[in-house]
Amino acid sequence: MSKHNADIAAVFEEIADLLEIQGANPFRIRAYRNAARVVGELSQEVSRLLEKGEDLTELPGIGDDLAGKIKEISGSGHCSLLDRLHTELPPAITELLKIPGLGPKRVKTLYHDLDVQTLEQLYRAARDGRIRALPGFGEKTENNILQAIEAHANQTQRFKLAIAAQYAEALEKFLAAIPGVLKVTVAGSYRRMRETVGDLDILATASTAATSQVVQRFTSYDEVAEILSAGPTRASVILKCGLQVDLRVVKEESYGAALHYFTGSKSHNIAIRRMAQKSGLKINEYGVFRDRTRIAGETEASVYAAVGLSYIPPELRENRGEIAMARAGQLPQLVEQTDLRGDLHVHTKATDGHNSLREMARAALSNGFEYIAITEHSRRLAFTHGLDPLKLAQQCDEIDQLNAELKGITLLKSIEVDILEDGSLDLPDSALARLDMVVGAVHSSFNLSRAKQTERILRAMQHPYFTLLAHPTGRLIQRRAPYDVDMLRIIREARNRGCFLELNAHPERLDLLDTQCQMAKEEGVLISINSDAHSVYDFANLRFGIGQARRGWLEKHDVLNTRSLKELCLLINRTMS
Repeated sequence: MSKHNADIAAVFEEIADLLEIQGANPFRIRAYRNAARVVGELSQEVSRLLEKGEDLTELPGIGDDLAGKIKEISGSGHCSLLDRLHTELPPAITELLKIPGLGPKRVKTLYHDLDVQTLEQLYRAARDGRIRALPGFGEKTENNILQAIEAHANQTQRFKLAIAAQYAEALEKFLAAIPGVLKVTVAGSYRRMRETVGDLDILATASTAATSQVVQRFTSYDEVAEILSAGPTRASVILKCGLQVDLRVVKEESYGAALHYFTGSKSHNIAIRRMAQKSGLKINEYGVFRDRTRIAGETEASVYAAVGLSYIPPELRENRGEIAMARAGQLPQLVEQTDLRGDLHVHTKATDGHNSLREMARAALSNGFEYIAITEHSRRLAFTHGLDPLKLAQQCDEIDQLNAELKGITLLKSIEVDILEDGSLDLPDSALARLDMVVGAVHSSFNLSRAKQTERILRAMQHPYFTLLAHPTGRLIQRRAPYDVDMLRIIREARNRGCFLELNAHPERLDLLDTQCQMAKEEGVLISINSDAHSVYDFANLRFGIGQARRGWLEKHDVLNTRSLKELCLLINRTMS
């Protein structure tokens, strides 16, 4: 019963949380948090690495002890250390960590000083005014906790796209291997590449003899924790991770109609059905009908054609103008991952990455790239061992030497330089002048007013060496909201300056937002789809960035790093004139 990477990462995060609540050694806590991040960001399933006999201690920060725990969790689904910690602490205490603003340190204080062990006890303590007296809290924090608990009670659990992908892909493979199964597709918001997924809708076709077998095998899948319903052609289950999965086995002649129906979005489907009604047609999950005669439905393209539309890609189905464009035959030719020629946001172990320059170059080459930009953090981010001017110059020398050896791949000299609160850059012009490009990023002071945050970024972009604005809104999905900024002004300044914006493909970010990508496209500003790679495995995250770009209507010509190296250099040199 091998576990997915997300499950293993969740175990290590919970161990770290419980150790911190206990007051354990900070280095031990940090080791588990690092292990959670490393495993969670791996593009390959740990179970497959173990099957191939790979040495897990070769993963960054994973020693013999952690490797042994990974094997234990992957093989049994349990971790003896976590089980022990659960007996030493109240069973519901980790629920407190789901409340925004409550990290392990604050939970530790609440537990030790007020004996708060459950959400109900937390709510009563906040309501009674007992939390504000604790060191590091105060009245404002207490009120925020009250509001957060109420919001949490009404919140439907959603999973980040990359985490949902681990379960979706495994289930898709499992179902496709059942004898008699013909097609399997994961539909819903997952297929539309939404940044978070509430549940999974899976459609399958199978021979008549195999239909009941598909449902039976699905409900007996080893990740299933609860069966909500099961019938001859459909079933709903809850996985052990809490994700609901709905399976429907449909006839081949209805597969396209069902795929359209269950991919959504709701507003897109309603608009299509209204178009059909005006033409005397009826569209449902079984097909397109004129009276009782089915006229389409075997493919999605046939459903759209029945109402006079060209096929609309799933990522565009949000009722944001795609129907009118399909009617006019003017839908964009959306960017594909194979269009990317390079990656302009890559870290190495010189700062907080896990691999050398040479290793990152080889990994990029194996991904079909002809260039990558090495963008270490600058000195202000001391916890990442950010580079000062001297260390940056030393790395530039290393890159020049490596470029003289490498064939088929070029490393661009760059830096992810901090944009300081006043809009200045963290490194002097003398350090930036030698670089091929400069990537600017906000990593602090997220709570500035809209006017101050906007002016801060605009000032940075006006710097003569500035090339690219990284993760432009600063959001971390489900962890940190975007900072307040006038994105239209930022985009227009990029257009006027001849610089560019990033779509950061890291699954925790997916930043720019899809609507902002569309805005940039309309203003003629090129977007760079970058992995923000910190290891050789992270280039795999680009698929999530491509999904976000497609949701933002981006085409190949809208994306900076679809250009050849020669074309790219012509474009980025414009920013250094």
